[in-house]
Amino acid sequence: MQVALYRLRQGLRALVAFARPVDEALAAQQLTPALLDRFRQMRRSEQQHSLRVLRALLDEGGVSPALATAALLHDVGKTCYPMSLWQRSLPVLVKAFSPAHLQRLSAGDPRSRWARGFVVYVYHPAWSAEIIAAGGGAADAVWLAAHHADDAGAWRDHPLHNDLKRLQYADDHE
Repeated sequence: MQVALYRLRQGLRALVAFARPVDEALAAQQLTPALLDRFRQMRRSEQQHSLRVLRALLDEGGVSPALATAALLHDVGKTCYPMSLWQRSLPVLVKAFSPAHLQRLSAGDPRSRWARGFVVYVYHPAWSAEIIAAGGGAADAVWLAAHHADDAGAWRDHPLHNDLKRLQYADDHE
């Protein structure tokens, strides 16, 4: 239920994103020019979400440049296949009720209007990591973006485990 309420709030934010400013100056402080260009390619609502994630991390204290980059670009892979609101929402609901169906549906072609949301939902972390790497992002930022949707417990022994947990918490709550 909590996930559904969060996603509803996220959807409403996306609908009114056009009326809210994007603090591009904050993003520019954290990103290289090449990565800032990729940030600018994200949907306005996704830029705002990423900035909220970064602000939540900054409010906690110490944020490495890699964590800041990952906060701002963890969803940049979604720019590979732009989606409508229903395409972004449906995979979240399917995952909540039947994770096995999500995996099956994500095996489709992202060019398909029906499959796109499922494919992007599952693969955008890897695509985000590739985009960050191609833009000269640090290896730690690449790793954090690649794993931001993973079960953090699987990475318990990884040196970036705490940063991953922080990123996931901020992502899930902003």
